[in-house]
Amino acid sequence: MTSLHGIHTIDTGFVRPRFDAAYLVVENGHGAFIDCGTNHAVPRMLDALAAAGLEPAQVDWLILTHVHLDHAGGAGELAATLPQAKVVVHPRGARHMIDPTQLWAGASAVYGEAVMEQTYGRLRPIPAERVITAPEGHVVDLQGRALRCLDTPGHAMHHLSVYDEKANVCFTGDTFGLSYREFDTAKGPFIVPTSSPVQFDPSALHDSIRRLVALHPQAMYLTHYDQVRDVEKLADDLHAQIDVMTELALVAYRKPDRHDWLKHALTDLYAERAADHGWNGSRQALIDILGMDIELNAQGLEVWLDRQHQ
Repeated sequence: MTSLHGIHTIDTGFVRPRFDAAYLVVENGHGAFIDCGTNHAVPRMLDALAAAGLEPAQVDWLILTHVHLDHAGGAGELAATLPQAKVVVHPRGARHMIDPTQLWAGASAVYGEAVMEQTYGRLRPIPAERVITAPEGHVVDLQGRALRCLDTPGHAMHHLSVYDEKANVCFTGDTFGLSYREFDTAKGPFIVPTSSPVQFDPSALHDSIRRLVALHPQAMYLTHYDQVRDVEKLADDLHAQIDVMTELALVAYRKPDRHDWLKHALTDLYAERAADHGWNGSRQALIDILGMDIELNAQGLEVWLDRQHQ
């Protein structure tokens, strides 16, 4: 666990090391968690709290960037251990935290009940009186430290990002893409957009990225994974890739093997960009790191594509 400006990065342990992060922001002896991983991450979250010298009763807030299960699946279980904490979520996501039945059913239809239980654990409802909806501009007050919630759709319609005014950083969930530390080179971090199902909207994502960059933050804190700087360069990289990814999807539309073609094309795109970035790993090494994201990006692009042709 690392700390800067009272910001602690927590590896939730989901999938593999340094894949899925949550954050603990500490101010004047009180804490706010931002995202929380799955049920299996709850012991890690509590260990991080103890390492920061806080008790569960000193956590005032659990802020969720969005309700995808790698970010918020453990929210109910974690909240049950935090007697004073309120759970802050986008207005479009709040109902899924109060009653996760639909969220569970949708994911189970894709992955199956057994896989869901093993991967995420059963979702625990959060009492409605503990859930705070955060529309555009909502400010979470952490002992006088303003954590401003920004409506940042594109990856999902129910996505918010958090601007920490004191540290001048943004917690971006999946809006500012994925940047795994395995790809770091002398040129800095390597970044990839995430278009995972089912609400990818490239135009909205472009706008959300521009909004975050316009704040001139010193750093972005990504769920996948950790802090990145050189914000304007990375934003340019994201904009360029979003455009190429949507162009590839349009090319793939009428192909009989659309999904496999798109996965191969995305792998080519990321491999070429990683090589240009100075990363000298093999294509298989890239697939080992990005394979899940390539699959999800292909699925998300296809959902978007079908929506364009309805």
